[in-house]
Amino acid sequence: MKIFLTGATGYIGSAVRSALIAGGHSVTALVRAESAGRVTGDGLDVMIGDMRDAALVRDLAATSDAVIHTASPGDASSAAAEAEFADAVLAGRPKAFIRTGGVWVHGAGADITEETPIAAPALVAWRDEIDKRVLGASGIRSVLIEPGIVYGHGAGIARMVVSAPQVDGALQLIGDGRQHWTTVHVDDLAALYVLALEKGDAGSVFLGVGGENPTVRELGEAASRRLGLGGRVVPEEPSETVARLGDFGAALLVDQQASGEKARRVLGWKPERASLLAEIAAGGYDGGGRSA
Repeated sequence: MKIFLTGATGYIGSAVRSALIAGGHSVTALVRAESAGRVTGDGLDVMIGDMRDAALVRDLAATSDAVIHTASPGDASSAAAEAEFADAVLAGRPKAFIRTGGVWVHGAGADITEETPIAAPALVAWRDEIDKRVLGASGIRSVLIEPGIVYGHGAGIARMVVSAPQVDGALQLIGDGRQHWTTVHVDDLAALYVLALEKGDAGSVFLGVGGENPTVRELGEAASRRLGLGGRVVPEEPSETVARLGDFGAALLVDQQASGEKARRVLGWKPERASLLAEIAAGGYDGGGRSA
């Protein structure tokens, strides 16, 4: 298939780009001029532009079999930018639209599924309206993927655990450390995007989680041992986490567990990479890592 991909130079998008090409699909990557040199290879065309250019997005969507959207400004403009992008794609009427959401929208829970009601923290509360509009679009096979905490190649949010401040010979946690994070390796997640593209039904939602749900304390202790601190950690008051990191910090405090069973059952997805705990313990987060 001919795929229009956003975020092709980003953490998730670069993995998706590689997986698509390995699967025999051709990719048109929308990238900013300063990033164009980072995307090369057979099966890949580069289009210089911006996801906020509605006319360009509409035209690319109209001439593609499917759109896979992994880009986001990641700042206060995200809600407006993603709404405008979604509207432009829907106006272009591709055959399929694979959109990236996030498991955080479901709020805290010990057994989160795709059916768990929305209880989004402030950081991502804007997503639900766009997700519903995309999934409800007629004549387009729209699929929503909701990733958990993405890790792998020494990058992603997990790097915050390893690079946290050290206090009196102990590694500082994000919050008190009791919260679980539902996690997924970036390469397993990329494989899910390809399966959703090839097999996902219109209106489908899939949690992009590998089934490992470590606590932040467990992650911190693994990082502490790796750093030679003997597994010693020190909690941070949740209110201090929010004061330090704002709405992002509040989202990092959400206690979530999920299995991702639906994607396995419906799409045949088989996440197989090492867990985040194992990656930290093996030194996968010792270096600088790939840019997130």
